[in-house]
Amino acid sequence: MELKQGGMTVSEYAAKFEDLCRFAPHYNTLEAEEDKCVKFENGLRPDIKQLIGFSEIRNFPT
Repeated sequence: MELKQGGMTVSEYAAKFEDLCRFAPHYNTLEAEEDKCVKFENGLRPDIKQLIGFSEIRNFPT
């Protein structure tokens, strides 16, 4: 799965990301929660990623 935020708001990007995760079974397990968060962060625009990058969020709320 390859999704970039681009011109979407963070909310739009999060919704699209969650929608696409349905097709990537790896990201739908409890063990992959950290991987899912990293994948989400990597798709964010650099300016936003920089703001949250040091937070190391590892729980993806649904």
